[in-house]
Amino acid sequence: MLDVIYYPNKILRKKTKKVKDILSKEFQLFIKEMSETMLKKDGLGLAANQVNSDLRICIINFHDGPKAIINPNIIWKNIFRKSTYEEGCLSFPNIFGLVKRPKKVYIRYQDKNGKRKWLRASGLLATVIQHEIDHLNGILFIDKIFKHNKGKNKIKELKKLAKINEL
Repeated sequence: MLDVIYYPNKILRKKTKKVKDILSKEFQLFIKEMSETMLKKDGLGLAANQVNSDLRICIINFHDGPKAIINPNIIWKNIFRKSTYEEGCLSFPNIFGLVKRPKKVYIRYQDKNGKRKWLRASGLLATVIQHEIDHLNGILFIDKIFKHNKGKNKIKELKKLAKINEL
């Protein structure tokens, strides 16, 4: 199992790099370890920078189990229809808030075999995918919370720590 990185670790704000050698033994092991970590931590998704890697991969917990989403890009999102879900994050324990995101997305990515794939997602799955792709772009859900449900004071403390770390 991999160690989950917590905010204000700087890697969470860095944009990740394209994975080039998807079929290497090391990367295939990394996919497996990320999947195991996400499941053990009861996550709906996990981005590589959450486990201290700068690679552009996230694991999404689909209804039939974890799947690797490698080098993803959002091709289209419905900016006119939004969904609101309570979001949390493994890198922000005990912090939850409401986030509004496009209700539907269409993404392009590579699977664990390096094959180019496309996926249309809506509802909670679309939210999870957007949350994880945001991670890969150095964007955090705390940047998008419009109503805090739990941990509002903790977020303020963490943001202060982050600013101190940037000096």
